[in-house]
Amino acid sequence: MRVLIAPDKFAGTLTAVEAARAIADGWGRRAPDDQLDLAPMADGGPGFVDVLHEALGGELSAVTVSGPHGEPVPGVVLHVGRHAWVESAQACGLALTGGTHAEDATTWGVGELVGHAIDGGATDVVVGLGGSGTNDGGAGLLGALGATADRPLDRGASGVEGVTVVDLAPAQARVDGVTLTCASDVDSPLTGLFGATKTFGPQKGIAADRLPALDAILERLAAATDRRTALEKGAGAAGGLGFALLLLGAGRRPGFDVVADAVDLRRRARASDLVLTGEGAFDFSSRSGKVPYGVASVAADALRPCVALAGQVLVGSREMRALGIESAYSVVDLVGEERALGDPARSLAELAERVARTWSY
Repeated sequence: MRVLIAPDKFAGTLTAVEAARAIADGWGRRAPDDQLDLAPMADGGPGFVDVLHEALGGELSAVTVSGPHGEPVPGVVLHVGRHAWVESAQACGLALTGGTHAEDATTWGVGELVGHAIDGGATDVVVGLGGSGTNDGGAGLLGALGATADRPLDRGASGVEGVTVVDLAPAQARVDGVTLTCASDVDSPLTGLFGATKTFGPQKGIAADRLPALDAILERLAAATDRRTALEKGAGAAGGLGFALLLLGAGRRPGFDVVADAVDLRRRARASDLVLTGEGAFDFSSRSGKVPYGVASVAADALRPCVALAGQVLVGSREMRALGIESAYSVVDLVGEERALGDPARSLAELAERVARTWSY
């Protein structure tokens, strides 16, 4: 039997690469003759570069960039020939802000990552958006690439309050001749009821009574640059990082599709008999551009069953099948929450071994 193993990260416990290996370890104990094909996945958020490096090889360039509050943080740029991939969460992720002080958090370091990619010879740069702890409309990224304004661009949303003039020309010159792509599954515009601030601000620690003021700051930033771009799908991704990249001429692709194409997921699904996926918490929000739904869609197109292994399963059978999943199994249900968190790889392997009893033949 041929089994394709294509999980996302198990947030806070396992990377996608670690999760895929744990599932393979457990499955192999129960069904040692099965052919296991590991294809760890990502959607543009944390783990994006790790997964692509696992699939594509290439060279990882270690760099130090500015974190969301100006502190130095480590990052990497993946180079494969003239192509490069960077992960915005490495410079402005929620894990770095701790879900606090989003008003002062900057995306400057993401611009530095893009700059390092260009300096390394890349003429095609893909920026994974997701998991950000910032809400500055990408002002920091623009500043790091050379843009100037009548307000500081490196102090988060609060820094650009009242901005009236932004000169994008130096940043546009910096990326001239470079194809930029936003890898994101977020369709939100920059501002408004479904914009970056009101949709994602609360999870970044922005108080409810501050949401209108922060949204107004981004409205002013849009007025000083390009209101039409602010209305485009994806402009609100990663606290407005999508907007900044679109201003610089970036195209946009779903993050899942970027990774699926890079790992040749569709061909590998057709070559399998069963597809396994997973994530930390499998719930109905998994339909919103998340990896399990994407993997299940690929499996369905290949006429292959898809099964999910998750830290927790928070949907019923009807919702599960609406997501294209035949069955979903929970690590917590098998070993308990304490052990699932304390020894995640071994716990996931045990679950995979149990699932193989049902699905392997």
